Amino acid sequence: MNSSRALRRSAGLFSLGLGLLVLLAACRPIERLDSANLPAPPIGAFVFPTPTPQPLLVEPVVAQPPTPVSGDLPAPTPTPEVITGPVTVGIGASVPDAWAPALLAVLSQATEVQTAAGPQQLRLLDQPQLAASEVLILPAGQATEPLATRVYAVVAPFATIRDDITLAELAAAWQGSEGAAPLFVTAEAAEVLPVVLGSRAAEIVPDAEMQGRVQATPGALGIVPFDQIDPLYKVLTVDGANVLSNRFDERTYPLAVALSVEGQGASAVRPLLREVVQPATNRDASRITQLVMTGVTAMSRVTALRMDQTGFDYPAQVISDVFAAADITHISNEVPFLDDCVANPTENNLILCSDTDYWAALEAMGTDIVGLSGNHVNDFGRDGARRSLTWYRDNGIPIYGSGFNVTEACAPLLWEDHGNTFAFVAALAFGPSGAWASDELPGACYYYDNQELVLDLVRQLSGMVDVVAVELQYAETYEPYPIPSQVIEFRELREAGADIVSGVQSHVPQAQEPFGAADAGGNGMITYGLGNLFFDQMWSWETRTELAARHTIYEGRLLNTELLTMVLEDFAQPRWATPEERADILNRIFRAAPAR
Repeated sequence: MNSSRALRRSAGLFSLGLGLLVLLAACRPIERLDSANLPAPPIGAFVFPTPTPQPLLVEPVVAQPPTPVSGDLPAPTPTPEVITGPVTVGIGASVPDAWAPALLAVLSQATEVQTAAGPQQLRLLDQPQLAASEVLILPAGQATEPLATRVYAVVAPFATIRDDITLAELAAAWQGSEGAAPLFVTAEAAEVLPVVLGSRAAEIVPDAEMQGRVQATPGALGIVPFDQIDPLYKVLTVDGANVLSNRFDERTYPLAVALSVEGQGASAVRPLLREVVQPATNRDASRITQLVMTGVTAMSRVTALRMDQTGFDYPAQVISDVFAAADITHISNEVPFLDDCVANPTENNLILCSDTDYWAALEAMGTDIVGLSGNHVNDFGRDGARRSLTWYRDNGIPIYGSGFNVTEACAPLLWEDHGNTFAFVAALAFGPSGAWASDELPGACYYYDNQELVLDLVRQLSGMVDVVAVELQYAETYEPYPIPSQVIEFRELREAGADIVSGVQSHVPQAQEPFGAADAGGNGMITYGLGNLFFDQMWSWETRTELAARHTIYEGRLLNTELLTMVLEDFAQPRWATPEERADILNRIFRAAPAR
């Protein structure tokens, strides 16, 4: 496995159920824990849940490497200014009313500050323009040493085609310019964003009404605090900067502002105010996980032929950088990995496998976890399935959805990243029966033989981890509209407690169904189908089009889902969709959304 990828994972140690603790080195074969080999809990390990949880209905897969040690260096201690005489400070008009009283209270009680020349008198002036230093709100990139930051997002209804807005367009809407889009803003944003956007004419809307107003007003946009983003929104990039990205830099993002002290004596005043405004940020990067989930991978037939001809990483060459940047990259692999697999490009060949050398493509994608709920997992018999499962385990690749028996196949995969805990479950709700695992034979977890077990497991996991993600290999169709039974059964999984439900069977992109904080069950997403990722179906425009769902998890909840759009070329290699192609793909799936 890629060591640099492993270091980028914020995978960690955690406990689940009656003291179950995970401590495995990267690339160590997957193994199960029993009472004989349970490790002692290390001091300071993150343990959840409390108190006295029930044992899991199905023992989880244990596959996660330890959290890498951070290489960050401590921030340097600022050098105090050399000041002789009183330090004067004032609170600027840009400081929000919610913060000003607490800041005033601290400054009013302080009589002196520490400088390089020793203690000096502190004077609070009621006219900040007369003070040598000032407490004020600035664009984050202009703040010398922020005391607190606030980040805001531009949002539209989820079923929106547009992806970006320029800062100039946003400022025009903020200022009420003729022809600009209707814009609604929260009271908090209205107080601090004039330093970026100028005088406000946009309507202030109560937080609880924002979604409804944006949804009901054609063409409307909203500005909300980062931590109020919801799956029912589409988050627009601003001048190309994506507030959801795990590569985000608030210093260059237009809608990030900072509380700061600037001017002569500012370095002496800052220590007094450092803890006054809490939380220090509404976008804590240490609690953000990007999870990318994909559709059908079957590196067989003509895809395999192209890989043999052009290189084993050929399918990933165009798109891999985006996928590898995710904190957790998911692949749903339909077929067994066998070291003696031979490419068979015969048209309509349905006995599929991938050579183990083809893992190079998934390695390039930064693959972290692999779901094995496909109905081709046993195409080379039960012995082929055993060989493939052994290969995954020998190479330390975390898998779920298939196993050496049905208990293993239905077991959840547990994961942790950036303080967010996950359980991944996968099942096959389709034939043939030869793909199904039994008490003694390998294969996929057959959903209808184990439906109550899976639903009960989801209910249990939903109380034990932050995010439960369930994927179903369902009945295959070639339409964007989910069939009625699919809607019923995917929603049933959500009602049981799944935060993310993904269909991994469809060879064309299908409808998406977001759920917001106000919906029963809270934030969530149902992805009825993502289409293919690496599969040779070039025979129609619909089968060439592809989706990937990039989920942003923040502080233990699904914050938002972005839809990545691709088009297959040369039977093997996806490329990014053009703007026109992307609009076509999104329009098709948005129109296919099931009625509530």
